[in-house]
Amino acid sequence: MRRYSIADCTVVMGATAVFVVALALSMSAVPLVADAQQPGKVVRIGVLANTPPTTPEVARNWEAFRHGLGEYGWVEGQNLVIEYRWAEGQAQRFPALAAEVVSLKPDLIVAATTLGVQAAKQATSTIPIVMIYVTEPVGAGLVASLAHPGGNITGPLFNVGRDIVGKHLQLLKEAVPTLARVGVIMYPDSYSAAYLRAAQGAAPMLGVTLHVVEVQRPTELEGAFAAMTRERAGAFLVLPHPFTFTHAGRIVALAAQSQLPAVYPYRESVEAGGLMAYGANAPDMFRHAATYVDKILKGTKPADLPVEQPTKFELVINLKTAKALGLTIPQSVLIRADEVIQ
Repeated sequence: MRRYSIADCTVVMGATAVFVVALALSMSAVPLVADAQQPGKVVRIGVLANTPPTTPEVARNWEAFRHGLGEYGWVEGQNLVIEYRWAEGQAQRFPALAAEVVSLKPDLIVAATTLGVQAAKQATSTIPIVMIYVTEPVGAGLVASLAHPGGNITGPLFNVGRDIVGKHLQLLKEAVPTLARVGVIMYPDSYSAAYLRAAQGAAPMLGVTLHVVEVQRPTELEGAFAAMTRERAGAFLVLPHPFTFTHAGRIVALAAQSQLPAVYPYRESVEAGGLMAYGANAPDMFRHAATYVDKILKGTKPADLPVEQPTKFELVINLKTAKALGLTIPQSVLIRADEVIQ
């Protein structure tokens, strides 16, 4: 199995070294570290995620998570051990990886993406699970409700509700004012169907019609783009779903090949060459997940921690992609962007 190191270096310390570091930190001027946990206590966290930190954007997210943990006094190599397991884009690996993480008997599991959290939930009903990069935890059957999760799962929500796809369509219409037909890639399940209904509700108000293409396997993506081209779609909409996240790189490449502008729910897609993305700030969400980890490690039950909605959203635009598409993004859209990639 391939494994990747998150930290720039790996520090291996014996029991004596851990005690020395803990003592030194307790005497420092940083009160958060001193009060974080009992001296000598070493906590083990299992991380179950899809994409390893081999790209700057993914590495940035996990760095934000570790930084957040550090703010509460949890530091790898001192009082914290993190066991990382990556599915590497192969969703079918999640169940086996989840079982492996559980076998390590961690104090807590951090699971990213809906599929990762589902696998962790199936593997354990007792170990606390903090979810990241999940958009519809109630619809996916992960929690009973946002206010009262119940069970052993909680964490920050990635995007606020299904109405976000209406914002995505609006951005497409503003970027391409003549837009009349929009292709939609949809994984055929109830999760995607809910987002599709929201898009269908917003489309008439924006003067566009939707052409929906169902895709279940990555081998079907090329045919999906061919179908959208035949239907003369002027752009396409990517619905939030584990499938579109896992295969974002292939989707971005086919969009460029088909000369179709697109809006994505994940900024990583824009950093990979997509046109636009609008959604929650990913590093902020990963950092906020550390708050959940700290509270649970200090004794709070996951069932008592509400799933919090994000407060910070960002619009990211790739002007290099716009130029390749022969598209001029209106100034009214550019001035609202949180980041413009040249």
